[in-house]
Amino acid sequence: MTKTLIVVLGATGVGKTELSLRLAEYFGSPIISSDSRQLYRDLTIGTAAPTAEQLSRVKHFFVEILNLDEYYSAARFEEEAIALLERLFQQRDVVVMAGGSMMYIDAVCKGIDRLPTVSDEVRQMMKRRLAEEGLEALCRELKIRDPKHYEEVDLKNPKRVVHALEICYMTGGPYSALRTRTVKKRPFRLIKIGLRRDREELYDRINRRVEEMMAAGWEAEARRVYPFRHFNSLNTVGYKELFRYFDGELTLTEAVEKIKQSTRIYSRKQYTWFKRDPEIRWFHPDQAEDILNYIDAQLNNGHA
Repeated sequence: MTKTLIVVLGATGVGKTELSLRLAEYFGSPIISSDSRQLYRDLTIGTAAPTAEQLSRVKHFFVEILNLDEYYSAARFEEEAIALLERLFQQRDVVVMAGGSMMYIDAVCKGIDRLPTVSDEVRQMMKRRLAEEGLEALCRELKIRDPKHYEEVDLKNPKRVVHALEICYMTGGPYSALRTRTVKKRPFRLIKIGLRRDREELYDRINRRVEEMMAAGWEAEARRVYPFRHFNSLNTVGYKELFRYFDGELTLTEAVEKIKQSTRIYSRKQYTWFKRDPEIRWFHPDQAEDILNYIDAQLNNGHA
């Protein structure tokens, strides 16, 4: 049988976890997590990391393997996930990968351009400049250094703008010159399963999940990691809003509402990203039997 990677993807809160567990058990596969925040320890509640019960059901890779101060990237994930797949495919024909981090999924499925590693010195310099000068000033600089990327990048996303400038400083040239977007040929087949719900249904699930995470002790978890708030690992939805509550900028009620709002916005970005990919076959999460039948048919007829 052709070696096959089943990719379960979709917006945050849509229901990827339970389906991926079911598929992993059905195919006798571990789960490769493609979630850029579940990589970190001490963020179990806020990243909706697999529970002890779920981890006992199926072996997971790339879950809670990093300290909060460790830097990680989609390029490193590509390298390590592809090496892991080589080993896993020696023992099985089907492997399951699940998550919602768009760049991480693309890194494995398509490959990403080789970019230079950003030095700590440049990273700290850009972080300081963002704090002191603001995003607008950095956008103006990007327009001068790399007008092509300036036209393409989300100028409201400080992470994207800063990263582009970091690469400009590291190479002395424009970031866009290094982005070839060449799709790499993988030695395995891909079956991409996208999960989606009606917007109202998804938003209701997101709102309820935030409430459940708060009830499970998310505030206490955020307080434990608050001293490390300057690490990139904590520059993420939920923790940022709770840190503002700890700083006295928001009430707890306001922080929780902003977490819900930020999560809903992020879910829209995820879906916008994923819907551009014609290889994704979309299902409602309740269609588990249909999904299994679809995958079995692809495996049996050799087409994905």
